[in-house]
Parts: sequence; C-alpha cells; structure tokens
Amino acid sequence: MIGAHSSAMIGAGPAMAILVTVLSAGSAQAEVAKTTFETRARAEALATITVTCDTCAWDVAGREAVVLSIALDGRYLQHLPIVRTGQAEYRVMLGRVEPGLHTVVIDQDAELTAPALRGGAHIVVNTIVVDQIDAGARAYTAISLAPIVYARPDTVGTYTDVPVFMWYEIEPTARGTRYRYSVIFTNEDGGTPADRLMVTWGRTTDIGYLYSVEIDRTGAILDDDIQGPEHEVLPFKGRREGAHPLLWVSTDNNMVLPEGTTRVRYAPAPMSFALRDVSREAVMDAHPWLYAVMANELIREAKIVAGAPAGQGTIPDPRCFVFIEGCGELADKALTFAVRVGAQWISSDRGVSDYRIVRDGCFRAAIPLSATANLKDVRAIRAQVFAREGQTNTAPARLTRINTVFALDERFVPGTTVLHWTGAAQLRPGGPAFELAVR
Repeated sequence: MIGAHSSAMIGAGPAMAILVTVLSAGSAQAEVAKTTFETRARAEALATITVTCDTCAWDVAGREAVVLSIALDGRYLQHLPIVRTGQAEYRVMLGRVEPGLHTVVIDQDAELTAPALRGGAHIVVNTIVVDQIDAGARAYTAISLAPIVYARPDTVGTYTDVPVFMWYEIEPTARGTRYRYSVIFTNEDGGTPADRLMVTWGRTTDIGYLYSVEIDRTGAILDDDIQGPEHEVLPFKGRREGAHPLLWVSTDNNMVLPEGTTRVRYAPAPMSFALRDVSREAVMDAHPWLYAVMANELIREAKIVAGAPAGQGTIPDPRCFVFIEGCGELADKALTFAVRVGAQWISSDRGVSDYRIVRDGCFRAAIPLSATANLKDVRAIRAQVFAREGQTNTAPARLTRINTVFALDERFVPGTTVLHWTGAAQLRPGGPAFELAVR
C-alpha cells in the first residue's frame, strides 16, 4: 500500500540534504513516490530511499522483490530491487544535476516485480532524502566517476546476481590519485560453486573490482580500466553519462564490458571503505544486511542442504559456520584454517586440496560445524600450509594477523569476534601448524 506523506528538510554546506517528498496511492504501474528538489550549482545528487515491504521475501520464489524504476526529470535512471524484508534504506546515485528544480519519480515496474507482489499494495516509500555533493566537496570526484552497471541479460526478471552495494578505495599515485570501485552482487551464477566460495572466501556473494581510474591534480583522467571476461584488466574505452562510465555485466561471474544490449541498470551510491589490514569481506561485516540477502538467495536456489558434503555446490546453513580472517604472505603455499571442537579438528578445506587459500594479503575462510555444535564449543584455531603443485618457492609462509573469528546469529548478522591476534608465525609444508587458544 502506498501511503500519503509530505515533508521538507533543507540543509546548508557543500553536501546539501533536501527532502521534499510527496507519496500518493497508485496501481502496479503508477507513480508511487515523487520528490522535487532545487539545485543552486552543478552537483552530483544521491538519494536515500526508505522503503517498507513486509511481504518482500528474497528467499521465496514469486515474492522475491518489488522492483522500482527511478527517473529524474522524466529521464530513466535505474531500477531498484527491494531485496530486504520490512523497512530498509537504499542509497542510489541520481547523477549530475545542473542549477534549477529537479523531480525524482519512482514507479513500480510491474513486469519486473515478482508475480505475488504486483499491484501496488505491498510497498510503501516512506521518505526520499536527496544529498547534493557540490564540486568543491571532498567526495565529489569519487561520486562523479562511479560506474553505472547494466544488468546481465539472463538476470533481468530472475532475481539473481543483483549488484546491491558499491564501495571505492582511494590510492595516491605519483601522478595524482587512483579511485578503485568494487561491487557486491547477491550471488555468482557462474564461476566458483557455493561450497568452495564459503571455505575459501567466507561468503557466497560475488565481490569484484569493476572499474578504476587515475586522475591528475586538476581532475583530468590519466587512465582507467575495467575487469573484463577471464578477469582480464582492459582499458576503458566506452561511453559515459556525465563522468560516470557505463558498464555491462557480461559473464556468469559478473565481469564487465563497455557495451551490451540490456536497458535495465543499477546505480548504488558508492561508499568509501579503506581496506587496511582487512579483507574485502570486511565490507559485508560493516553492512551486515548483506549476509541475510546472501543466505536468502541460497535458500531460494536450493543451495542450502543440511549436512551438505564438499564438492556438491551446496552448503549447510550459513549460521553453522565459523568465519576466520587472517593476513599474511603465503609464498606460493596453500593455507587452511581449522577449529577444534572437543578433541576434533575441523579443517576449512574439508579434505579437498582445491579448497585451500592460495592468495596473499588478508583472506577469509568459513568452516561448517555439526548441527549440534556452535561457536561456543570452539576451543582453538590453527593455520597450516601445504605445498602447491608446480611451485618451487622455498621461503616459509608468514601469518601476521588473525582479525576475527565469529559466527552468524539467527538473523544472519555477524556476532562478536572471539579471537584477535597480531604477531609473526612462520609456516612450512610438513611443519607444525600454528595454533591459538580460544578463551
């Protein structure tokens, strides 16, 4: 049901917040919300849209999501799937705006909305808050260069692999500054199976770098690139909307190209996140609703199976897992974590050599416990490395951090860590494992 509401809030400063919301009743195809705001100088506009949908259920076929279509001044901007049950905020980009009055209109897209949710009686847009990022604001460059992501053709209307979160990192360079944009998709239909994703990455969402750009001190673009098929880094030579590059998801594991055929697109507003001594999965920890969306898509796709063995592409309930994040340099070795429950050590590789971690930096794994055990039963963790076929590096692996050891609660929210460690541990294939007690 669409409620009726009107309010106004105007702030000052380089990032101006304006809320002038008019919500009206409507049918499945009708306008469900409209906001008018005034711009005094060229800016990048963002909108925080608060939506209530008690009947939306990302885990239930036929009730996955109401899908909204957002337009600015009569021009289509993007689609917004309501992937969360109840009331939630969705932050999106509106793009570059010039001085004057502007109108945001939100419609329900009846064709793309899940069948049981069509008709306009299931959703309330509570508020729309528009933030204007002026050219002099610190965040302006990062927002203005963020990519707009077009849907992969086979995901339109199928409620899978939706890009629901974007963040950026800032890196100084000899010539200026580099901005690097990554996106979290709800799942990955191709590429790595769910069970391997969990044990080697600690999640089944797809997290990937899509676009990076280096600018000089005047703001001019020096070079930019995208992550294309087969993870090949390609120079970006595509179109832009304002300064925003237009990218089309083109593979089942969500790589992109600068052209495509779909019209449906997404523009989640990017947030700044510095990955300093943490893994990319720390972004999900900071925005824990992503775990529930992840789990709900697994449920709907029948990828959660009690007691699921390794190698079948399915996993036990994510709330049965212990998540461990460490950091180090593996020196071409393969690493596993393990947890001790009683007298038993349970390894993250689940007895499969391909399920070991083979990357440097900060890395995460998740280990499934039995249905009768939980995090409180874990008495110790350990790390161990193995030789990799074809690798001849004789240097030891070095583990320098254990950032977190946690489990998900009943609502799929990460709980408090039970262990944190920093130091220096050397590990060699065939040598002793490194163990830490959990107190």
